[in-house]
Amino acid sequence: MPETIFRNWTSDLSRDWGKKPIQIDHSLSQNELFSKDALAELIERYPIEHYSLMRTSSRGEEKKIWRRGEVGGLSGHEVMAQIASGGLWLQLRELKLVDKRYHDLLQSIYGEVEQRVPGFDSFNHEMGVLISSPNAKAHYHADLPGQALWQIMGRKRVYIYPAEEPYLPQEELEKIALTGLESALRYDPEFDRHALVLDLEPGQMLTWELNAPHRVENHDELSVSMTTEHWTEEIRREQMLTVANGILRKHFGVSPKRRSTEGAGFWAKAVLQAGWRRSPWYKREQRKMMPVDFRLAPGTSTTIVDIPAYVV
Repeated sequence: MPETIFRNWTSDLSRDWGKKPIQIDHSLSQNELFSKDALAELIERYPIEHYSLMRTSSRGEEKKIWRRGEVGGLSGHEVMAQIASGGLWLQLRELKLVDKRYHDLLQSIYGEVEQRVPGFDSFNHEMGVLISSPNAKAHYHADLPGQALWQIMGRKRVYIYPAEEPYLPQEELEKIALTGLESALRYDPEFDRHALVLDLEPGQMLTWELNAPHRVENHDELSVSMTTEHWTEEIRREQMLTVANGILRKHFGVSPKRRSTEGAGFWAKAVLQAGWRRSPWYKREQRKMMPVDFRLAPGTSTTIVDIPAYVV
């Protein structure tokens, strides 16, 4: 019988999945798909349209830096060495499309969740790998689908905030739904007084309540993480409602109050957001990919060469 992905699962985890932050042990940090050699080989053949290499700010660095680049002709091990030297963040997106082995793993993960969580029925699963520098940080943001963060190498400190006012203003969530810009949330350091703060070790994963804002700080070491996301019928309806409320607020000057995902009012909003997705407004408001404007160059530390900007 193949080894299970989750370890030490309890009935409390089944009860709390998707309702509050929970931490679960997993076996993926020992999986060969996430060894340094496997990741290096994956980097070397990863299509640029499916990865984001970012020059980013680090913990303790006040100025927000955010530039997109390309790996150039470096080997996968050289790329990871430069990331380890600081100031870089590599996201390998849509992993299931690039390598079938990860697609199969993703299906196994959600197969186990559906076996363990009564009534959980999910679809549109996605996964990605995050390789980030020591002390790198992910700024305060919220995600639209259900999310989980899996630690493979290194350690992170994760701050998770309540999915309610003032941490998650409804108007700001609507902007995220309309534009796809997860980092559009306003952050106040006072919020930290009410954050759940967890140190995530290799072999541990976190998942949390839908849309819960969070931010992440790496410890002083290279970090390799995996992210997974999913949709359920309940999450899909919440997204439809949020998009419709955003349309009403932005384009019609209405401040919507109802949050019901049932009844005639909801279905009227469902029709509204479906029509908007087919309109010119949708293309204008959706997030545009950042241009690529630097390339990694050979060296023993982070070496960046500016290049003419282009869009992938």
